[in-house]
Amino acid sequence: MEGTLPEPFAGWFAGRGWSPRPHQLAMLAAARSGESVLLIAPTGGGKTLAGFLPSLLDLHEKPRPGLHTLYVSPLKALATDIARNLTSPVAEMSLPISIETRTGDTPANRRARQRETPPNLLLTTPESLAVLLSSPGADAMFAGLASVVVDEVHALAGTKRGDQLALCLARLATLAPGARRVGLSATIAHPDAIAAYIGARRRIEAPDGVPPAIAMMLPEGRLPWSGHMGLDGAPEIMERIRAAAMTIVFVNTRAQAELIFQALWKLNAETLPIALHHGSLEVAQRRRVEAAMAAGSLRAVVATSSLDLGIDWGGIDQVIQVGAPKGVSRLLQRVGRANHRMDEASRAILVPANRFEVLECEAAMLGVAAGELDGDPPRPGGLDVLAQHLLLMACSAPFHPDAMYAEIAASQPYAGLSRGDFDDVLRFVEDGGYALAAYERWKKLFRDSEGRVHVRSERVARQARMNIGTIVEAPMIKVRLAGKRGFGPVLGEVEEYFVNLLSPGDTFMFAGRLLRFLRLREMAIEVAEGGSGDPMVPAYEGARMPLTTNLADRVRGLLQRPADWHLFPEPVQEWLRLQKRSSRLPGRSDLLVETFPRGDRWYLVAYCFEGRNAHQTLGMLVTRRMERFGMAPLGFVATDYVLGIWSANQPTDVARLFEQDILGDDVEAWMADSSMLRRTFRNVAVIAGLIERHHPGAEKNRRQVTVNSDLIYDVLRRHQPDHILLRATRADAASGLTDLGRIAAMLARVKGRITHMALSRVSPLAVPVLLDIGRESVRSGDDEEALLAEAEAALVAEATGEAEPPGPTSNVPAIHRRNVERGRRRDAQLQLFPRRRA
Repeated sequence: MEGTLPEPFAGWFAGRGWSPRPHQLAMLAAARSGESVLLIAPTGGGKTLAGFLPSLLDLHEKPRPGLHTLYVSPLKALATDIARNLTSPVAEMSLPISIETRTGDTPANRRARQRETPPNLLLTTPESLAVLLSSPGADAMFAGLASVVVDEVHALAGTKRGDQLALCLARLATLAPGARRVGLSATIAHPDAIAAYIGARRRIEAPDGVPPAIAMMLPEGRLPWSGHMGLDGAPEIMERIRAAAMTIVFVNTRAQAELIFQALWKLNAETLPIALHHGSLEVAQRRRVEAAMAAGSLRAVVATSSLDLGIDWGGIDQVIQVGAPKGVSRLLQRVGRANHRMDEASRAILVPANRFEVLECEAAMLGVAAGELDGDPPRPGGLDVLAQHLLLMACSAPFHPDAMYAEIAASQPYAGLSRGDFDDVLRFVEDGGYALAAYERWKKLFRDSEGRVHVRSERVARQARMNIGTIVEAPMIKVRLAGKRGFGPVLGEVEEYFVNLLSPGDTFMFAGRLLRFLRLREMAIEVAEGGSGDPMVPAYEGARMPLTTNLADRVRGLLQRPADWHLFPEPVQEWLRLQKRSSRLPGRSDLLVETFPRGDRWYLVAYCFEGRNAHQTLGMLVTRRMERFGMAPLGFVATDYVLGIWSANQPTDVARLFEQDILGDDVEAWMADSSMLRRTFRNVAVIAGLIERHHPGAEKNRRQVTVNSDLIYDVLRRHQPDHILLRATRADAASGLTDLGRIAAMLARVKGRITHMALSRVSPLAVPVLLDIGRESVRSGDDEEALLAEAEAALVAEATGEAEPPGPTSNVPAIHRRNVERGRRRDAQLQLFPRRRA
């Protein structure tokens, strides 16, 4: 029956006017032969049903108690949604199948029952799976497992959560060697690597659906030169919402979500039902929004990546992306939320926030049309994640190092793990390693006479389970409305650092409301609605996604092809023509660096197009070198597109500032005192279990964690520089917050091809970065807008030759002041998370 389904499945499909798709039948054939499979199918192609169909048929033909299929999702909400969608057909066909979810929201009594009497289908997340595998009864619970389904696998592979899941899959292969694996995804840039990650020897690909219809929409009147919030486009966005039944307005950060929601609400004269959804809102509020979406009772939702992945909301007419998408794959993922059907085009509108974002949006649309997905291939697994996993496995049962090494090396992220590195990680988990072995607190494992590894005590096991996970967020503090008799409802959470900026009476926007800070009480801030003054907007660590390498290359390519400039709006075409006349345009394989005087300062602008994280690190390294060469750098600003530096003295011999050896001595010196590297180490230490944030009845605050990690970091650098956690920190630095790997690739690409344009005035392409330099320091409401408008007019006039640049004695607005040394001491907070005002 290769092309048909047995009853009652055939009747259930027919009753809906459906017939099984070829890739769904191919999945059944693969299951019958016991093959592990990676299924790539477009949104709306029924890939989730294809993943579960073999399990449903098997349990219908051979009913049995116990766990049959484990489903792993990146999101708790997705697991809950899939469980709800599966329950209906199972009930309608009267199948003897039990379905449950297991996440951090599952009540304790249900979690205990699931360990003793697991359902047939269990839907969970990587973190909850790690908890289950750390339990003493894990071998019995998973012994009969027949199938593991990993949904949205592209969102996990190559991340630390993905490393954690890969180690869990390796453990499951030991406990249930007959279990087959299924990976599901709609957008995969590196299918061979993802197939290897999931352990699939076969790949099934469904044909693409109707291509999406993507357009760009610009604000009426003026196209902004700088800024990244996109508030100028609010009137046009509101008109699109009015014209559609249901819209998701995607943004790139939680702060932007709050601002766009407020801007739309001010224009919402009809009081259309518009909601807000992001990861810092209270879970109950997010669930209410999701339920309203499913019921079709909303007209629009302003959302971050919290709604990116596979939840099927049904009747969404259009997606509006405010701000550049930062990647082709990410854009396709979001566009796929509209229509959710293979036979109809998903409709999306891009709303760039500034002129550089117009270039990026056009490049992204061309990438979608060409079918070129982007993203980096999965990197090797993290040693900090491995350390956490080894401790958890010892909590479940004793293991022999030889067997555990073989098990771990069978997983794709750790296939290249040397036995020496494995032994070093295990030694660290045992007693902290050479430099920390004298301290009792880090002795967590011991070996018996046969060499088997045991957890040292039940207390250690309990602490390990409390600290499971690879997502290291900044400490969060709940936001509660003040009530007549004490605390009122919880609205969500903001980061501790933001609370430290508040004084009683300060106002800020959160959860779509204007709130007034009253006091901090019992680890929550108490607020009231309303207030006066200029409200702040909470910003969050790690909130911005960097521009992908492939999309950056497309932008550089567009700049070099004037024949394609007709794709841009006229203001952008004129901008590029002016740049070509007054300087030159960035090349695809070279690095354009402009220098020019303005007022009593010199400016250096490098058009790297390597993303904000890489540019921030490069800015620290280049200013360090400039200081050594006597150029007296005063500060810098990094965007996704350019690095802008201002200095007291003229930058000369610019090529030597970007030589590859900057990643040698300069990096080592910078790593010694960089807060970015210290923060990376702090995250590694938390994941590896060196620093435990969660304790029974208490939780360490940010200051405690930072002080502890900084002390340990200094000890290890001094006494054991090859410590496994320092190695893990350097590996993370190559691709994480500091993005050293991307900098190295860029410097290699442009070696001997650095073009220095020594100009007498600001160039048209440099105007946005000089405005961003001003925006970094001016934060005073209407005064800010007036100052920036004045600065914009002056800069544009200079760039176009309509005005002379200010001389050294001119009254240049003091909006370019930031000391490099101060930046080095607090670079992470000042440059990644500036205080924002609406």
